[in-house]
Amino acid sequence: MDFPFHLTGILYFPKIRSNLDLQKNRIQLYCNQVFVTDSVEDIVPDFLTLLHGVIDSPDIPLNVSRSYLQSDSNVKKISGYITKKVADRLTAIFKNDRKEFESKWDDVKLFINYGMLTEEDFYSKMENVALFKDTEGSYFTFDEYKKLIENSQTDKNKNLIYLYSTNKEEQHGFIEIALNKGYSVLLMDNSLDVALIGMLEQKFGQNSRFLRVDSDSIDNLIKKDESKGVDLPDGQLRMLKQLFSSQMPKIEKADFHVDAQSLGEDALPVLITTGEYMRRMKDMAAIQSGMSFYGDMPDMFTVILNKDHKLIQRILDDAGDACDAKVKPEDEKLEALKQRQSELRKAREGKKDDEVPQAEKDEMSEIEAGISETESAVSSIYSEYAATNKVIHELIDLALLQNGMLKGESLSTFIRRSIELI
Repeated sequence: MDFPFHLTGILYFPKIRSNLDLQKNRIQLYCNQVFVTDSVEDIVPDFLTLLHGVIDSPDIPLNVSRSYLQSDSNVKKISGYITKKVADRLTAIFKNDRKEFESKWDDVKLFINYGMLTEEDFYSKMENVALFKDTEGSYFTFDEYKKLIENSQTDKNKNLIYLYSTNKEEQHGFIEIALNKGYSVLLMDNSLDVALIGMLEQKFGQNSRFLRVDSDSIDNLIKKDESKGVDLPDGQLRMLKQLFSSQMPKIEKADFHVDAQSLGEDALPVLITTGEYMRRMKDMAAIQSGMSFYGDMPDMFTVILNKDHKLIQRILDDAGDACDAKVKPEDEKLEALKQRQSELRKAREGKKDDEVPQAEKDEMSEIEAGISETESAVSSIYSEYAATNKVIHELIDLALLQNGMLKGESLSTFIRRSIELI
């Protein structure tokens, strides 16, 4: 140090098996081998209080007080010195024995990530040493990984997309889709990774984005050229969405939105995804106070129907044969109502509300009620058909099963139906 201060000690990273193992105040402070305290948060940076070990210094009085530690200038310098020594030691191991460093990374990354999140100086010391780990078990520095993915995972808007997974087993299907596209997926399964991701997006710049691999279809996560797939007429698109939306299960604190996309003939017929923004906010709410609002909100899921898949096309054909005759008169009525609605709106242009005749207002109200009633009638036709269609229910349950959302009676029903279909 640049001042006369005697300090010896040993600090080490404890083996962490779960977040329950995280305990502070496992560093003991001694004065000439006489125990002083294990409350060292004013000597050791907060993120290093998770380490275990001992520090001995003859220059710290035996009757040390909290106020002394907070006010003494030497103690403050010790904190910075310890941070530097830890960073220097980690850097030395990385440079001298990269394989050894990688083998220890999973055990020490929680401490390092915590330090980078809470200490700007520590981040600057570790940014060239900290590692990413992908789902294949390979390790990369931040710069190495950027070079690896910048050609394949830069979208049409010049955004570099970092795909990641928080659970390799639960998200296996989505990971496999990404890998088959030639993409790389990071494994971010640490309790602090959601916060780390937010920080890295800021550090890496506005053209870098982290997206969980199951937050959308892979072609939407990394948008290249506009994809060309099956282009459904409005009527068929409406029918397809209503067939599936009417049969989605009622799950507490879960909302499903049905969408149809062209994912390719070889992709799955149905996917269920969770949007990146809302899921990340809910993840942050779980670890950060003051964000309970997001934690109390329902989970928002998007059910993506693959218009290119033969099973979806077969459902459309079968549903059309069964429902078209019933839907046609309702559609004709709906078209007439909307035509009259358009005429009334055009007649109102440039008029104040009190200038519109009451008869027209009453007619508009009747038309709006008629449109709502007719649309409900069409929805009921599709819902009644879908309720008896085993393929629709099978596809929905398969998508739910992939996301770990099929349980209890619903799972038993799925198993029985699958046996019947076999």
